[in-house]
Amino acid sequence: MRKFFDHLKDRTRWSWQGLAATWRQEYSFRGWVWANLISALLALALPLGTAERALILALGILVLVAELFNTAIERAVDHTSTEHHALAGQAKDAASAAVALSAVAAGVAWIVILIGLF
Repeated sequence: MRKFFDHLKDRTRWSWQGLAATWRQEYSFRGWVWANLISALLALALPLGTAERALILALGILVLVAELFNTAIERAVDHTSTEHHALAGQAKDAASAAVALSAVAAGVAWIVILIGLF
C-alpha cells in the first residue's frame, strides 16, 4: 500500500509540474483557463440544472486537456527535429484541431443550454 501512495505522490507532482510549465509557456493554455473560469462562474451563477452545470464544467476541462495534449505533441515534434516535415506539420495541425473541436463542443453545449433557458 505504501508503494501505491509513493507512486501517487510522484504522479501528482509530475502532473502539477506539467500544468505549471504549460501555464508559464503557453499563451493559449492561459487563455483557455481564463475562458473556463468565466464559463464556470456563469454556469454557477445562472439557474441551470445539475446536469447542465456538470456538462459545462466537464467540457471546459476537456478543452484544457486537449490543449495540454496539443502542447505535448508540439513539444515532442519540435524536440525531434527542427526541420520542416509534412507529417510533423500534420501532427501539430491535428492536435490543434482537437482543441478547436473540443471548444466547439463546449460552445454548442452553452448555446443549447441557453436556448433552453430562455
